[in-house]
Amino acid sequence: QVQLVESGGGSVQAGGSLTLSCTVSGDTYNRACMGWFRQTPGKEREVVARFGGGITLYADSVKARFTISKDNAKNTLYLQMNSLKPEDTAMYYCALINWGGCPPQWKEYDYWGQGTQVTVSS
Repeated sequence: QVQLVESGGGSVQAGGSLTLSCTVSGDTYNRACMGWFRQTPGKEREVVARFGGGITLYADSVKARFTISKDNAKNTLYLQMNSLKPEDTAMYYCALINWGGCPPQWKEYDYWGQGTQVTVSS
């Protein structure tokens, strides 16, 4: 069984930084694509960044501000978020997909964490 646990969310002012972590338990970590998604009330979950096959992919809205990385020794996925904006406010989720590449569609992912809230004030 695979479990994902996020941490690191919080409240910051615009321009600030946060680092989210997602620790994975189970045996699929090194073979999977993983991603960070976010969701606000009333809106569909959207992709933020993905890491798979040594390749990183970002949504246009976060390029040059967010960095996704992975520490295989710690079984942990990170999302470093800099220059945060109020529009980055959302619940952030990490997700893992076993097969099928590294798609941007959230419905394709097999496992999800419980989410961590990020709030950016102006």
